[in-house]
Amino acid sequence: MDKLILAITTIGDLLLRSKITKKEDGESIKDVRLIVPEYQRPYKWTARNAIQLLDDIIEAKNNNKEVYRVGTLILHRDKEVQDSVVYKIVDGQQRIITFSLLLYTLYELEKKKDRMKIDFLKQEVYTNRYNRHNIPNNLNAFKRRIIKRTDENDDSKDHIRDMKRLRDFIENQCELIVVITDDVSEAFQFFDSQNARGKALYPHDLLKAYHLREMTDVDDDKTESIVKDWERIPQNELADFFGDYLYRIKEWINGNWAVKLDEHNIYKFKGITKIAHTPYAQFYKGAYSYANMVNSSAMPFVAGLREINAFQLNTPIIAGKPFFDYTKHYYNILKDIQDNSKYVGFYINDNVIVKSLDKYFKKGVGNKITRLLFDTALLLYVDRFCPATYPTKTDVELFDQFVIYALIWAYSLRAQYIHLGWQSAQNYILEKSDKINAINIYKLISDSDTPMSLHSTLADSLIPLTYDDIYDSIYKDIEDEKVDDTDEKGIYKNYLHFFKTNNFYID
Repeated sequence: MDKLILAITTIGDLLLRSKITKKEDGESIKDVRLIVPEYQRPYKWTARNAIQLLDDIIEAKNNNKEVYRVGTLILHRDKEVQDSVVYKIVDGQQRIITFSLLLYTLYELEKKKDRMKIDFLKQEVYTNRYNRHNIPNNLNAFKRRIIKRTDENDDSKDHIRDMKRLRDFIENQCELIVVITDDVSEAFQFFDSQNARGKALYPHDLLKAYHLREMTDVDDDKTESIVKDWERIPQNELADFFGDYLYRIKEWINGNWAVKLDEHNIYKFKGITKIAHTPYAQFYKGAYSYANMVNSSAMPFVAGLREINAFQLNTPIIAGKPFFDYTKHYYNILKDIQDNSKYVGFYINDNVIVKSLDKYFKKGVGNKITRLLFDTALLLYVDRFCPATYPTKTDVELFDQFVIYALIWAYSLRAQYIHLGWQSAQNYILEKSDKINAINIYKLISDSDTPMSLHSTLADSLIPLTYDDIYDSIYKDIEDEKVDDTDEKGIYKNYLHFFKTNNFYID
């Protein structure tokens, strides 16, 4: 790739002075005219993404970072127009548009006409619903955040001074890595190589980078150990763990549709930073610190006490090292739930229900969806009600009973569909379905103060199925001897057996 040029540019040089700060040889590239080509995807950053970028920059400035790298820009050097050269943006337009809107707003606060120096904003925008909505909406979001009262009182003067310092930081200390080629196919090849399967950054990769940046108070040896622990876990498993389990639970608890975890909603896992000082932040940071202090001491061992759980799935994450502790904590619980060994772990041990599900109901979209609902319900229950150490007999019995309720709830959905897909499943979870037992079990768990109150609610809410309710084609013929059929190892071949034995099927 002999036509490839690598460079670094500050935001100010690129957007205000139409140049790229320096190439590998130290020389700058002048007379740069940036354009968004017609083939580019729409501008999809929302106000939430824009304000998150602003908050990240403010935090970097407050931490006195000399240089704050804000991403990569891939450009196709196209042709000369008058006294400048056209550079088409192949990748990076979301950030470039957002930075342009941010600088425009900061200059407007100072009532300076310099904002019109942002030539990038003068180009025609291709009309589509995303551009028409997100560009003005994000500009207004910046204005609401940045432009306050401009009378001559001291607070106003202080605010303008602070925003000027922020603008200077953005212009001179926020940098982009720039890749330039004059071969458009090469530009796309480089873009594809960065985003090819197996090389693209998963949402959990972005979270890893974010939380490592927050670990300024952790020594290098400890940081290296944390990273090694993280990377021992297969990356496809981490992707599923965050996307299918933790993200979905967070959404379903709140009655929201869980679409897909991506760069636009990973803020749900960014959490509370160490510099946050609101009462809300102080409460959760205090709770984590107390639990961590007690568990790190000899107190639980000496007093024979249970360790204090430092996390809850429906509460905020603390940024930095606690995020990695949080990930390890819930990953281990999920693996324990999914491991049905006879003498390993606490949560699931040689359970005949799980044996049946593991052996006969792992294949097919509908079965995989149903099993995920079953496992996520167990994970949330364990998180809320099961101690990590010294479980009592009552703890175990209550959990075993919940396993039955979770099965009845999840597999009532499976039984009522010949072909089950995600839309039907989420309607069922969010109580927007006419199917039997369409209740939001995640919200019920989250709203319950004790396992006993949850069990009482589920006992009242879950309804038995009848023959006419069942549409799963494999089990349409439910003769007694078939429902009760076992294989050579005594494992039941039909999940409806557990409906019958627990009085949730009516002949």
